This record gives sequence, C-alpha cells and structure tokens, in this order.
Amino acid sequence: MFANELLIGGQSVAAQDQQTFDRIGPACGVAVSRSAAAQLADVDHAVKAAQEAFPAWSAMLPGARRALLLKAADAMEAQRAAFVERAVAEAGGHAIWYQFNVTLAANMLREAASMTTQISGEVIPSDVPGSIAMGVRQAAGVVVGIAPWNAPIILGTRALAMPLACGNTVILKASEQCPAVHRLIGTVFEDAGFPPGVVNVITNAPQDAPQIVERLIAAPAVRRVNFTGSTGVGRIIAEHCARHLKPVLLELGGKNPLLVLDDADLDEAVEAAAFSAYFNQGQICMSADRILVDRKVADAFLEKFAAKVATLKAAPADAPLAGMIAPAAAQRVSAMLDDARQLGARVLQSSAEVQGNVMQPAIVDQVTPAMRVYQEESFGPIVSVLRFDSDEEAIQLANDSEYGLSSAVFSRDIGRAMAVAKRIESGICHINGPTVHDEAQMPFGGVKGSGYGRFGGKAAINEFTELRWITIQTTPRHYPI
Repeated sequence: MFANELLIGGQSVAAQDQQTFDRIGPACGVAVSRSAAAQLADVDHAVKAAQEAFPAWSAMLPGARRALLLKAADAMEAQRAAFVERAVAEAGGHAIWYQFNVTLAANMLREAASMTTQISGEVIPSDVPGSIAMGVRQAAGVVVGIAPWNAPIILGTRALAMPLACGNTVILKASEQCPAVHRLIGTVFEDAGFPPGVVNVITNAPQDAPQIVERLIAAPAVRRVNFTGSTGVGRIIAEHCARHLKPVLLELGGKNPLLVLDDADLDEAVEAAAFSAYFNQGQICMSADRILVDRKVADAFLEKFAAKVATLKAAPADAPLAGMIAPAAAQRVSAMLDDARQLGARVLQSSAEVQGNVMQPAIVDQVTPAMRVYQEESFGPIVSVLRFDSDEEAIQLANDSEYGLSSAVFSRDIGRAMAVAKRIESGICHINGPTVHDEAQMPFGGVKGSGYGRFGGKAAINEFTELRWITIQTTPRHYPI
C-alpha cells in the first residue's frame, strides 16, 4: 500500500488529527493507498506556505526558474516506474497509458521551462508628451490547480507547469481517485530542488472535497484557479470563483465528434476512430463519443469499423484498453447501452457482460436524440454512429451538443475539410487525425460546456499572469489645475 502525507512548505506532514483515507483499487477491490485527509486548517497552512514563498520565487531570474523546471522534467522521468505502478493500482488503466503520461508530462515541464523568457510585454504609443507606456505581464500570486484521475500525471503536471514558469507558487489539490500519483508529482519538485512552499500538494477524503475546494478558492492569497474535470463540477467551481472574483481556467467534458465525409480514406478514418473512441476505455476528455458518417459511405465505414472493434478486447492486463476507474463507472456506461437498445438502437459489442471495472468496446448505431447516448458524455468505451446527407447537416449534428472540446474531420479534399472544421464549435479540430491528440506547446481548451481558457505554451501565459499598465514620465507634464 502506498502511504502519502501532505506536502506543505517543503515538508511532508500528516493531516490535522492524523486523519487519513484509503483508495480502493478499481481492479482488485482492496485498499491500494492510504493518504492524509486534509482539513481546513491544513488548507490554510498550505496557502500560507505558498504565499510566503511567492515573493522570492516570482523575483527569481527566468534562467534560474528554467533550470529548475528542466531538473523537474528529468526527475519525473526518473520516477517513471513509480508513477506507472501507482497509476495502474489507483486508476485502473494500462501501463502503456501511464508511460505516455510520464513522457508528455515531462515534455510539459520542458515546454514550460522554455516559456520563462517568453513572458513579454509591449510598449504602447501614448498621446501624453514624454510618457513611455508599457503593458507588463507579472506573476499573479498563489495558483490553485485541481486535477483529475483519468490522465493523472499529464493533468496533474499541467496544473503546475505554466503557473510555475510564470513565477506563481502553486497548491495542487489531488484527485481522491489517485492521491498517490498526484503526491508523487510533489516529490518530483522536491527532488528537483524547488524552494520550500513553491509547490504544495493537498490530498483529501472524497467527502471533504467541497469544503476543501471552497476554502482554497476563498483564500485571499489565491489569485488564480485552474480545474480539469466534469462540466458539472466545473460549474460549481466557476460559481465559487465568481463569488470571490477569482479568474479560473476550466477544461471540462466533451461529446467529441469525428466526421467522415464521403471522400474520406475510410481505412484511415477507421483506425483514428477506434483509437479516439476506445483508448484508455474512452476515459479521455478528447475521446470520440460520436462518429458522424456521410450516408453514402456509412455502410462501408461501419463494416470496416465493426471488424476493427471486434479485434479490441478489454481486460485488466490487456493493452491498451485495460479497465475503467471503478466498477460503478462500467455499470453506468452499460446502463447507457441498455437505454439505447430499449429505444431502438443497434448495439455491436463482442460481449455485453461487465466484469468489475472492465467493459468491452461497443458501437451504437441507429441513434436518436431520445437516447442518453445522444447527448450525455459517456466517458467510457462506447461510441455512437450517426448518418448525414450533406456537409451542412454534418456541421449541424456536430454542433448539436452542449460541449465543444475536440473534433476531427476526415476528407481527401483539405479545402472542403477546412471549411467544415472552421464551423465546428470546438476549441480543437484535427483534419485527418484523431480527436485524441495533445502536445505540450499547443493551446488546449474548449468552448461552450467544455469550459474556457487555454492551457499550453504561450496561450497559458495570459491565464497565469496579470497584465499591468505602467508608465514612465520622462518630461515635465502639464496639469489643468
């Protein structure tokens, strides 16, 4: 069993009154980690530590911050085996997925390191004689990052990397589903030699999450919040932030469409669709929930796609599908399939049986708006197939969702695909590529119910800095009184 304490002010400390909670492994059904269950006093302690560390960290020269972030990237890769072991135990996915998590997370740290010298401003022409006017970006203060379990190393690291590069100090509120993984991220920064209090990690019992989050957001020293997770919880966090006038970056759920136009390379579309829909059991924010196919090629596509899916088997030790985050998650998705069947859908699945946290991939054809699978985010190994008769109808279907995170368009005519892509309401669109695609330097985020703001590269500088107007008066100035 993995044992985890809080990381506050550079020290591993127990929670108030020594309170702990256990994470039950989704595959084995027994406790796999025991972590400190932070209380409100622990939150206050973490905020104070981050606030005290902020002046020195924000004043550190960019080259020094860059060097520490690069060391953190190396330290993360040195902990690769430990990250994978913890993630498999706590989150139930396959080792291949968590290996990729470590690789991308380390790249995020290296990309953030390169951004330390890109936090630039501008000189703005002024109508006041002798006035030099500047727009200057400065670190905001203490940043709270709230990360989920589904890509635990990537998203836990993303909550920290660019805020740190911009000169902020950070409190990472770990997911209750993977506290050992997220606490290990704190260890990475300790190993890299970050000053005490610059990175702090709070773990908490599930029942304490609402009060812990509310206390973090309400703290006067906290100036920015970023959250990755469900749209429902994102709305609650946005409401708290609005109450306290705190800017928040939200990356939320998705009902991501993959469009197959009539001139698409069907073999390429099938491969991309299978990866987009089923990798990590469909538990990726960018997972394809809907495949929209031109009716002229729909039967041919579906025949090829069904043959591909028939080769994909989920099992606890099988790459890359493995298992879901919990048996209850598999039962929830299975209930969505039952609802679709009852309302007339045709479900293609190698086995309808759910075994613990393992569910076999499924295709849902002949979907109608009355079905749960039409609008609800499945976050599981199922995908709906819908047919269209024109590009205009395809765009309407793609946009018929509260979500707008990722999308994809397959066509041999790039001009045509680009015209369609520009009208899809999503923060991300890939032409002739999968909906699941992330790189550290890209502006990552959604629209509508998928949130607002952007992680990644230069776009994230705007999220984690204050833009200040500063002037220098170089000559005597005339005043009317």
